[in-house]
Amino acid sequence: MDSAIWKRNNVKVLGSGEQTLLFAHGFGSDQNSWRFQVEAFQDRYRIVLFDHVGCGRSDFNAYSSRRYRSLRSYAEDVLELCDALKITQCTLVGHSLSGMVGTLAAVMDPSRFRHLVFVKASPRYLNDPAQDYVGGFEQSQIDALYESMAACFVSWASGFAAAAMGNPERPELTQEFIRTLSSMRPDIARSVARIIFQSDHREELPRLRTPTLILQAGEDFAVPDSVAQYMARHIPKATLVSIPARGHLPHLSAPQAVNEALDAYLTSSAAA
Repeated sequence: MDSAIWKRNNVKVLGSGEQTLLFAHGFGSDQNSWRFQVEAFQDRYRIVLFDHVGCGRSDFNAYSSRRYRSLRSYAEDVLELCDALKITQCTLVGHSLSGMVGTLAAVMDPSRFRHLVFVKASPRYLNDPAQDYVGGFEQSQIDALYESMAACFVSWASGFAAAAMGNPERPELTQEFIRTLSSMRPDIARSVARIIFQSDHREELPRLRTPTLILQAGEDFAVPDSVAQYMARHIPKATLVSIPARGHLPHLSAPQAVNEALDAYLTSSAAA
């Protein structure tokens, strides 16, 4: 594999099996957030983990606001990684922003992906009354978020992590997300947040021909149930599954529920 890509995205390959699971983390997180899924699947699948540039132990020197000005750039990174590892027909499991990163990558090069799995993904976070679309946020709320990030990034990270995790009785989960979110450079975090919250990838959904599992958990301030239902209606080969979990990071807060849903989907797809 190209050593530059390996270093840039802190790539790790684990497990064994004919099929590959490629795990892509969400905003402010890193590849370690998938540890419960790795433990559950590495005896049957080849596992590929990586950190998006600007997160985790990626090469922060590889980041530039000009290069990473849209999610398409992160999708190009994923395709470069697939090419370097000679990955075809893998299952990409994408949390949050990585759902749309996977969508863009699969539209650009469908041969790389057998399935996509969305864990709390969204094509648009802003409400759009003209299209009767409920994304969860008004622009004024997003503007206030930007202002909070700029005023005191550490304080913002603590509040955002608590709201996103959504399991107040388990403070250790919130503390973990605070650590990974706070490890981002504030300028990168602000830039990526703007890309995420101002993006609109609804037009890409009908173009996605890869079979897609949409995992939806309740009580998520960032991705309401209406978003999952919207994606299920507009992705041609979508399967929507509700899991017993709360918050925006169910792969951490309810790993067994995520693992069981993913296993059932992969098993049924293989049988079919």
